[in-house]
Amino acid sequence: MIKKTKFKDLILVNNKSFKDSRGYFKELLLEKNLKKKFPFLVMSFSKKNVIRGLHLQTKNSQGKFVSVIKGKIFDVAIDLRRKSKTFGKSMSVILSENNSKSIFIPPGFAHGFCTLSKENYIVYSCTKYREKKYEIGIKYNDKDLKINWPIKNPIISDKDRNNFSFKEFKEIIK
Repeated sequence: MIKKTKFKDLILVNNKSFKDSRGYFKELLLEKNLKKKFPFLVMSFSKKNVIRGLHLQTKNSQGKFVSVIKGKIFDVAIDLRRKSKTFGKSMSVILSENNSKSIFIPPGFAHGFCTLSKENYIVYSCTKYREKKYEIGIKYNDKDLKINWPIKNPIISDKDRNNFSFKEFKEIIK
C-alpha cells in the first residue's frame, strides 16, 4: 500500500508480507507502482547507535527506495529542492524488518538514518548510479534542521563529522 506525504513525490510504502511456519516472504519494490527505474542496488550494515548522513549528490541526484532487511532505523529525508514549498523541512519515519515499511525519497532530498537495533541491514534501490565526485553531506545535528534524533551520542564517520552546515549548503547551491 502506497501512502503519500506532505512532501511532493516522497512516498511511504507498506510492503506485503506473507508469513507461515517457515518464516516470511516480503515484496519490497514494485517498479510499476512507483513508475521509476532502479539501475543501482546497494546495501549497508551498521551496528546500533550509528548515524549515516545526511547525504546527497549535487548533480545527477538519486531517488532512493530504502528498505530495512534486518533491524530498525530512524530514517530522515530533507527536502533540498530550492523551489519546493517544503524546502529545508524534514520528515522522519521508523523503518524496520517488523513493520515492513519502505520509503521512496525522490531526487533533490538529503537522506540519513540512525540505527536502533544491534544489527541493521539496509537496502537502497537508486534511480541513478553513485557519482562520488558529486557526493556531499549536511551535518546530521544542524540546529536549523530541527531533527529530533532518538539517540544522544551517535557513532559517526569522520566524513560525516565534516559535513556542511545547512547554512553553508544553501550558499553552495545558490
